[in-house]
Amino acid sequence: MSQNEAVDAEDPAGTGDTGHREDAEAPGATGTGRPDPGSGIPEHVRSLDPRSLRGLAHPLRIRLLGALREYGPATASQLGARLGESSGATSYHLRQLAEHGFVVDVPELGTARERWWRAGQRGIQSRTKDFTGHPDPAVRGAFDLLLHEVATIHAQELGTWLGTLHEWSDEWRDAGEVSDYSVRLTPELAKEMNQELQQVIEGYRERAVEAGVEGSAPVRVHVHAFPRAEEKPDGPGGRPGSGEGASGPAPGKNP
Repeated sequence: MSQNEAVDAEDPAGTGDTGHREDAEAPGATGTGRPDPGSGIPEHVRSLDPRSLRGLAHPLRIRLLGALREYGPATASQLGARLGESSGATSYHLRQLAEHGFVVDVPELGTARERWWRAGQRGIQSRTKDFTGHPDPAVRGAFDLLLHEVATIHAQELGTWLGTLHEWSDEWRDAGEVSDYSVRLTPELAKEMNQELQQVIEGYRERAVEAGVEGSAPVRVHVHAFPRAEEKPDGPGGRPGSGEGASGPAPGKNP
């Protein structure tokens, strides 16, 4: 099989891409999925700033927000049971998310004993360069944590799908996709490609079916695109696989 061939879901031998796109909705547990019409989640997407980033950048908070976007309103106890955490931990981190506006209280569902929560927006977006070059190391660290946690969640979701293929119908096994591609691009072309992929996905969001439609299921789509360093041959001034030689760092990389 060539590197550019799509891998059939019934013979999952390929790899997926990983990365983060500027101005893209942060994927996975950060919640890019369109909410159900009755979920009460506003349709707008929130842009991260350094303060809100630090309010979100915790593994449990990222998973809590993802669960609320995917499954709808819930209590701290329900979320704790779903995520394998104590209700005390989920309650604390929900309050922290609420302080930064990522989740909101749903008083019409709550009782005197327990509060209900829902996501405050359908997704978030960020500009990578606003955080990777930030002068505050705490902000850079928070952004790094966010990206790595999202990548971890993506790997877990894909692993769950591959581990449960036998439980799905032939139609869904055939519809699933695990593929990777290599193509030489400039940063401008890569960004254009990502934007076009986003438009394709948005088009299918507009065609999404209701939850009760027979044979339907929630579908996760992970979009990753990233550059790789050039490999240079062994010899003076170069290290195998390092992408650096006598001429300096790989194109587009900072020295």
